[in-house]
Amino acid sequence: MTNNLIRRLHEHKNRQNISTSRMSNIEVVYIEKYDTFSEARKREVYLKTSAGRRFLKKKLST
Repeated sequence: MTNNLIRRLHEHKNRQNISTSRMSNIEVVYIEKYDTFSEARKREVYLKTSAGRRFLKKKLST
């Protein structure tokens, strides 16, 4: 979750994030925008659940 996607992607590509440091070819495939931090956080938590992962898999396969 970020308010500056370009900066965040740059951080990932330059291995400044522990969770993605071993991933060399990261690309953005899906974006959602929210007006408040709390809305964005709720959505992020949902997308990390099994139901959220199923939603993303279905969304990205179409």
